[in-house]
Amino acid sequence: MKKQIIFNSLTEELRAQRQRTHEICRNFNRSPSKGHLKKLKSTFSSCGENVRIEPGFHCDYGHKIKLGNNVYININCTLLDGGEIIIGDDCLIAPNVQILTINHPSSPKERLEKTSYASDVTLGCNVWLGAGAIVLPGISIGTGAVVGAGSVVTSEVEANCLYAGNPAQKIKPI
Repeated sequence: MKKQIIFNSLTEELRAQRQRTHEICRNFNRSPSKGHLKKLKSTFSSCGENVRIEPGFHCDYGHKIKLGNNVYININCTLLDGGEIIIGDDCLIAPNVQILTINHPSSPKERLEKTSYASDVTLGCNVWLGAGAIVLPGISIGTGAVVGAGSVVTSEVEANCLYAGNPAQKIKPI
């Protein structure tokens, strides 16, 4: 797994930032007009040309998301961006996909301290994440890879390969 950054998501500053971003997402989801989409895209660190995002989109901060050109994010997708999320050119994100950068301690005692860990997620170019796929913190998915519907990605995904299952396993090269 990639480097983890420890942070407290309950600080006043981060709670306020999430509240602002959640409001932008709610406005877009209620009325996915060009104006609301433009405002949503403006929260991202970078957003390429021809990026399409369908309603039901959710993120926490926005400014840690980088989208390449020709990215398509289908309905009901969640990007928990406590860490950086980089999505390369020509990626397809199917309905109900979750890309998560946040984790918490497994120790009950440590969880009481409300510590969060963020690990970046990177998708190379021309990646397809099938419906309902979940990408866990710290994962890199190689260019040209496909992740099957319902898969849970717990480790690196090689370029130009099909992965599927829970946990996602390499099925075959493409």
